[in-house]
Amino acid sequence: MKQYPNIGYSFRPESYWSDKDPLCAILRNVKGEKRRQMIIEYWDAGRLDELEADLLAEEVDEGTRDRLGKIHPSFMGGEYMPGYLPLEVEIARICLQSTTSDVISMRARPVAPERIAYRVVDEYDTVFSIPIRESEAPLTLSDLIRQFDEGRMEDPGFPHGGLSLGYNKLNSKYNDHKQLRHFTRISSEIYAQLHAHYEHVFAEWMLGLGPDRSAQRQEETLAMLSRIIERRSNTGAK
Repeated sequence: MKQYPNIGYSFRPESYWSDKDPLCAILRNVKGEKRRQMIIEYWDAGRLDELEADLLAEEVDEGTRDRLGKIHPSFMGGEYMPGYLPLEVEIARICLQSTTSDVISMRARPVAPERIAYRVVDEYDTVFSIPIRESEAPLTLSDLIRQFDEGRMEDPGFPHGGLSLGYNKLNSKYNDHKQLRHFTRISSEIYAQLHAHYEHVFAEWMLGLGPDRSAQRQEETLAMLSRIIERRSNTGAK
């Protein structure tokens, strides 16, 4: 994992079940991404009391979902994710700039004294694998990044590069890297610098500075050399 300046990769929260401020407590398990953004905007403007109580809930009923969907399909993002298990909380999420603003949620729950279990869910019953299934203490920022970089969708068609870059790579068949610069957003209310780390990662991916692009260039160079050698063999050149 590449580390960037001014990011505390050793940061480890004391607990996943204590909130640093009232806003974090409100947002804790709100599923919908657009609703989360709305809550933050109203909070910042000092107008949170103007929001309907239903919009502040962790999950909304079918009628409210339908009403939100009529505004724009992106208001569906995150609303159809599975419910939370007992004491389970979201510790980070991936938000995709897709038509329906799809969300992938990283969750933690206590499973035994001094043990925490982790899982990843989305709105399509996808099966995911992650490198750290359980831990005794909350993850460090480095550990959480590893979950995203090494975690993957259990689908043979899912590209290498983990959950962090996988969705960009899936869409790079149809869009160039520049168009996908902000397609994937990874953030956390608990790990404040997670987003900053991945902004560096996505910027480098767009510019072709990541290891995958280097490997691609090597393959292209080898292919070019093979063509040169083949042409020389056909002409008898030395």
